[in-house]
Amino acid sequence: MRILPFLHVGFAAQMATDFTLSEGANALSPQDMLTLPRPSVPLPNDIGDLAIVPISTYSFQDRKSHKSLSVIALGDGHTYDIPLPDGGDVFWLDSRTVAHIVTKDNTQSLYTIPISTSPLSSDLSSHVGSFPVTTASAFRYSPSAQRLVFSAYVYPDGLVETVKEQDTAYENRGNSGLVYDETFERQWDTWVGPKSKALIGVSLAKVGAKWVLGETYVNVLKGTGLSSPVEPFGETDDFDVSQTHVIFTAKDPQLPKAMHTKQNIYLVAHDGKGLRELTSGIQGATHSPVFSPSGDKVAWLELAHDGNESDRAKVVVYDLKENVRFTITEDWDRSPDSIIFSPSSTLIYATTGDHARIKIFGLAIPPTPPSNSTLTTQPTALTSSGSISGFTPIPGGRATFALSSLTSPNEVYELSGLDAAERDLLAGKKADAKATTLTRITSFSSAGLQGKDLSPGKDFWFKGTAEEQDTHGYVITPPGFERGVNGKWPAVLLIHGGPESAWFDQWSTRWNPNVFASQGYVVVAINPTGSTSFGQKFTDGINKNWGGRPIQDLLIGWKYILQEYPEIDQNRTVAAGASYGGYAINWIQGNPELGFGFKALVCHDGVFDTTYNSYATDELFFDNHEWGGRPWEPAAFEAARKYSPAYTVAKWSTPQLTIHSSKDYRLPESDGIAVFHALQQLGVPSRLLIFPDENHWVLNAGNSLKWHHEVFRWFDQFIGLSQS
Repeated sequence: MRILPFLHVGFAAQMATDFTLSEGANALSPQDMLTLPRPSVPLPNDIGDLAIVPISTYSFQDRKSHKSLSVIALGDGHTYDIPLPDGGDVFWLDSRTVAHIVTKDNTQSLYTIPISTSPLSSDLSSHVGSFPVTTASAFRYSPSAQRLVFSAYVYPDGLVETVKEQDTAYENRGNSGLVYDETFERQWDTWVGPKSKALIGVSLAKVGAKWVLGETYVNVLKGTGLSSPVEPFGETDDFDVSQTHVIFTAKDPQLPKAMHTKQNIYLVAHDGKGLRELTSGIQGATHSPVFSPSGDKVAWLELAHDGNESDRAKVVVYDLKENVRFTITEDWDRSPDSIIFSPSSTLIYATTGDHARIKIFGLAIPPTPPSNSTLTTQPTALTSSGSISGFTPIPGGRATFALSSLTSPNEVYELSGLDAAERDLLAGKKADAKATTLTRITSFSSAGLQGKDLSPGKDFWFKGTAEEQDTHGYVITPPGFERGVNGKWPAVLLIHGGPESAWFDQWSTRWNPNVFASQGYVVVAINPTGSTSFGQKFTDGINKNWGGRPIQDLLIGWKYILQEYPEIDQNRTVAAGASYGGYAINWIQGNPELGFGFKALVCHDGVFDTTYNSYATDELFFDNHEWGGRPWEPAAFEAARKYSPAYTVAKWSTPQLTIHSSKDYRLPESDGIAVFHALQQLGVPSRLLIFPDENHWVLNAGNSLKWHHEVFRWFDQFIGLSQS
């Protein structure tokens, strides 16, 4: 076998010893980022004086993630940390009792942790009982129903009691063959087996001073052909629990799952009886089903078109007493990610992307119309910066949530004054966001970020290909950056995936712009056509147009920044992207006439052949929508063929690092290998980095550190950053 000199193993090893990442006191190195605490969203108790936050902190010394639980006094911000050496889910049972799920020695058990407030502390945990399965997750507890509902994998008989016995039989079947008669055969990073997710209910009550877990488990989906939460990412956001019922979303059981996004909303009693569908039957996907505290209404997010996972999500309310379903955001050109009722049940709070931020909007619920209808309530933004998750209203006109930004991981915040905002909205007025007060409660990452020179990101807008609106981007500058010193700084263009996604004012542990900036780069992150949070027409503009308008937007925005920032050395520019961003890298590679001028490229899990990927991806509906049909149908074939990097290989000449993962079933690794093979045969400087144990994302901390080392080493090889 001929080995090109620039890819000889000895050469690669030598380069690895010659290159080191920048780890200055004011720089956010990859290792700094990876060892920061990773707080989840806060879970407040029912009276709103305490919240719990699960935290994971990775240590490179022992190569382990250390789990803990932070108990927070919302009044004064004091915290109390409880080590959780075995990890596990946590949730409130009452205002002073936390439930902790521990999986150990092939047994999954429920413990209680009593919390005291004077002083803030915890008592020893107590064992309550064990589950008949080891896959229980996504727990929701209803104190009024004294009912615990959770997700677990079950076999076709639907019984949790037989799972362990059937697991043993399956594991000892004597072969590893998997046979499929329908899709999914695999999804995300897992081959589909004989089990599916179900919603399981069991009684859980406090009897005297002791909590008692029931012995009778009810699978409320048994015999329905339904599975919930919806894989691969569904959790507690796919169902909710009231005193009498469970509401949930599930894929339509009559449709091939890999070819359709249609999800129906169902209501079922705790005993599994009276299942009924609440959706119209003509919708696409549905998400975030929730009960109102009053119990007389439910709401969910609904996409109109089956097959389009990036369609605009509308807020739908269903009046359970009147049996009337009505949409309340018909004309609102934004797409919420999640919703929750206010304590009064008169408002809905929607967590929503808007202009590259994730904000909280308040929506008044109009009176129930006499029949199924579409209405529009004017939403009001109650926050303006950063990215919010886990928004939960609590007593006293307050709410808790996690907020991150380009300069900070999740921290717990409290928004007060919501009672005044609610009065304005119910009166038909626009709520005055200035009447609310935003207070930061925690400082989980302050010590780790002390002294780090992080850029908050500067918004820029330019005239792209959209006729009705400007196009957005961020510039993130490196430590020590000053205007006026021309030609000093190298620059990197980061291209986001999705493609229907965006660069938000949000922290990331995978593609963190400040990590790139801390290695000495001016970082440019553009939200081209196809990006979310700028209106549905802008998002839809990428359809059948992957290599067209979005690439032109990237080019126009890139040229704009080079003109606006003469401090950038235009002879030292590079680009990197993942997923669709990886596709864009391959497309730019094959179209040098565009004139980006990059000296090196990095493609992570990118598409090589759009037509092949339409056959090979796990979720077939995605490419069928993106290209306007199934891959052999003439119009879809021509659209995909027009923008396939595979047919531009003859023009490839820019040095490229290609990264792919073997468990990536969204974009199979053969695409990455094909790119590498093409570059090798052309004699173009190229390198392949494979992670056999990762999926579409690189999640293992050691692998992530390797990822960053190889990316920056590759850039350094061609633009000489370490010598500058």
